[in-house]
Amino acid sequence: MRLSQVKEILNAAVLCGSSRLEEEVTSCCGSDFLSDVLAYVHDQNLLLTGMVNSQVIRTAEMTDIKCVVFVRGKQPGEDIVRLAQERDIVVMTSGEQMYTACGLLYSNGLRGN
Repeated sequence: MRLSQVKEILNAAVLCGSSRLEEEVTSCCGSDFLSDVLAYVHDQNLLLTGMVNSQVIRTAEMTDIKCVVFVRGKQPGEDIVRLAQERDIVVMTSGEQMYTACGLLYSNGLRGN
């Protein structure tokens, strides 16, 4: 699934990385616990989270996640967006609840690992 499709499915706004929306993602995970992401996420390209701090971007970088979608309408600060730009990570925000966002992506063909 292309990131542009993720954007459409989740009715998301792109905060940085719009030039990368034609890139493919093959799997997804959803978590507000960054320790779980570090421990259990392998080969996922997309992270859905409601946790809004710079550690989300650092965790994404360490786990090779291409895109972070902040759910529940969470809006990251400029410092988080700037860090994501520096790390070449796409950032989006969506008003969907995490459960709904995961279900929408899953029902459209994006699987977990």
